[in-house]
Amino acid sequence: MQPKDIVAQFIADIRAQRLEEAKALLAAEGFEYVGPNMRFLSRDDMLAYQFGMFAIQKDLVLRQLSADGEHVFAILDYRTYFEPIGDVRLAVWFRVREDKIQCVETFYNAAVIENMLGGSMPSAKADPI
Repeated sequence: MQPKDIVAQFIADIRAQRLEEAKALLAAEGFEYVGPNMRFLSRDDMLAYQFGMFAIQKDLVLRQLSADGEHVFAILDYRTYFEPIGDVRLAVWFRVREDKIQCVETFYNAAVIENMLGGSMPSAKADPI
């Protein structure tokens, strides 16, 4: 599969809340997730956080997906049931190596999420940046 196809499948799996299928597309060793205010060095930790967000996930709309070699870029609308945050626009940069997503870097307005969580981001499973 091409990197763009791998990322498209990953996004579809997250949208459908199929964590095991999504996990299979992530590198088991050397995985890294970087967000505006959190970092995960384990695919399990990142997916555990994502699982917690499923309660408010109404939809995940893929607006654009483009690739340049192993680099894949996505623009997404994360639609929620949670009125205080509403919908969040995400820009996501993926790096795919050896048919696995090695790195995910997400860009969004982190203040909205921090306010939703009462000003504190998860720390037990994340290293602050």
